[in-house]
Amino acid sequence: MSERFAGKIAVVTGAGCVGPGWGNGRAIAVGLAQEGATVIGLDRNAASMTETAERIADAGGHFEPMTLDVTDAAAVGETVRAIAARHGRIDVLVNNVGGSAAGGPVEMAEEVWDLQIDTNLKSVFLMLKHVLPLMEAQGGGAVVNLASTSGIRWTGAAQVAYAASKAGVIQLSRVVAVQYAAKGIRVNTVVPGQMHTPMVEVRLAAQRSGGDVQALVAQRLSRIPMGFAGDGRDTASAVLFLASAEARFITGTELVVDGGMSVRCG
Repeated sequence: MSERFAGKIAVVTGAGCVGPGWGNGRAIAVGLAQEGATVIGLDRNAASMTETAERIADAGGHFEPMTLDVTDAAAVGETVRAIAARHGRIDVLVNNVGGSAAGGPVEMAEEVWDLQIDTNLKSVFLMLKHVLPLMEAQGGGAVVNLASTSGIRWTGAAQVAYAASKAGVIQLSRVVAVQYAAKGIRVNTVVPGQMHTPMVEVRLAAQRSGGDVQALVAQRLSRIPMGFAGDGRDTASAVLFLASAEARFITGTELVVDGGMSVRCG
């Protein structure tokens, strides 16, 4: 592996995973650590980061797990201040937390809508609120936010809060990218499609196919022109590129990682 992030301090939200394997946050954290970064992993479920920590340790990397609910404004501020006190800087911020809920505006309960907006969009706002001043003071940094193809296209299921919040992440990223470009801070978005991550088997199959994982996988694959599903490592590759110096002239853009799904007709 290269050492693109040697000496860098990287913060990854949602660095755990709901099960074993390559979720997006786990893969991003491992990838950054493999390439030299000191990775601070944030997740509300500390146990979900155990495998992340083990994989990083096996690779000889450095990982610091911290428990955080990224929808809690006070806790986010306290955590960022603690990281700054310990390390003095944050070079890379990856906002990865997210989750979907089925339903249109009629079927969806108001509290579900509110939770989706808080989890998927407000969390990004809160992390930016507290990390951007630190990056500005240190003279620069790179932010990569995770959205979804649901934020740019109909992807086969009515999930209005998820779609709206992920569309919000994309536009939030664009606006902040322009606002902070002259300050040496780049802000970009990775837009994953229908990845095969542990989330598919643990949660989505129960929500959408009565627990039949194979039926859900077949349904998802039918939408992907390349004929196979990526996983968290594919998302991580895109994130690492946008966070690295290789992308020094890239800001305010989206990198879609979906096997061609979002550009097909029908």
